[in-house]
Amino acid sequence: MARQRTRPKPMPRASLEILLTLLEGDKHGYGIKKIVAQRSGGAVRLGAGTLYAALNRLLDQGLVEELDERPDPELGSSRWRFYRITSPGREALRREVARLETIVSRARRLIPNRSEEGSP
Repeated sequence: MARQRTRPKPMPRASLEILLTLLEGDKHGYGIKKIVAQRSGGAVRLGAGTLYAALNRLLDQGLVEELDERPDPELGSSRWRFYRITSPGREALRREVARLETIVSRARRLIPNRSEEGSP
């Protein structure tokens, strides 16, 4: 029986944005939400339900971990939970970026250049 080649499953946008944000350092949920909105110019806004559902999936997959202590005791409320990207999280992010780069590269080859179309 021939083995079927499985394609990498696309990472949900919320998960991608969270992992990218955690590359910058440990963050609490609200901090992640603010950074994603700022970095995207407001194009991506993670609501609380989306944010925490994605964080829970990432925790279950071992791609992020919840810290036992705040990185800085002076930082925010003691109720805030802080998150950190794990090594498997970095690897999953690397694979997703490579997958997206492949798609963009293929699209650029297929879409004619404006100068080739005679457009300014």
